Amino acid sequence: MGYDPRIGTSFLKAGIGFGGFCFPKDLQAFIRIAEKLNCDFGLLKEVEKINKNRPKLLVKKIKEVVGILEDKVIGILGLAFKPNTDDMRFAPSIEIIKLLQKEKAKIRAYDPIAMDKAKGVLKNVGYGRDPYEVAKDSDALVIVTEWEEFRNIDLEKIKNLLLNPAIVDGRNIYQPEEVKRLGFVYKSIGRLGANTR
Repeated sequence: MGYDPRIGTSFLKAGIGFGGFCFPKDLQAFIRIAEKLNCDFGLLKEVEKINKNRPKLLVKKIKEVVGILEDKVIGILGLAFKPNTDDMRFAPSIEIIKLLQKEKAKIRAYDPIAMDKAKGVLKNVGYGRDPYEVAKDSDALVIVTEWEEFRNIDLEKIKNLLLNPAIVDGRNIYQPEEVKRLGFVYKSIGRLGANTR
């Protein structure tokens, strides 16, 4: 499937789930059409169910790193549903932040272009001017959208700004060996043996 350009390797990556307007809407439409035809399209229902549970998985990984979330500051990098857009429709960041806030975590976030739209959707979120401002005095840094800017941040500087040198990488943008070598506690998605702690 990875060789098919309509699917491709860009869509077959472990992560925190998909968002945006088209794919979730189209998935629901196919499920409803199948129901009208008395066809139980179990596969698509499972895709929808799994996608809805991905934010919970990420929050679980954050808790593995920081423990109890109450009064912890969680730095979120990336708010849009994908890089190079400001589109917040069905963005996984929305559910992730709501789950963290439900457990009384404090959120500080940055996105290169989606912050204005995020402010209309997310409440009680502090915003930083860049990844470094988000990392300063945060208990963990969480990668939610795989912006190129985040791949190229100075991880040594990030480590020194964080209260705890912890990264939860929801998009697998870092090489585990590199972040471990720098002394981070590191959690990623779907990488056997890549996580520390």
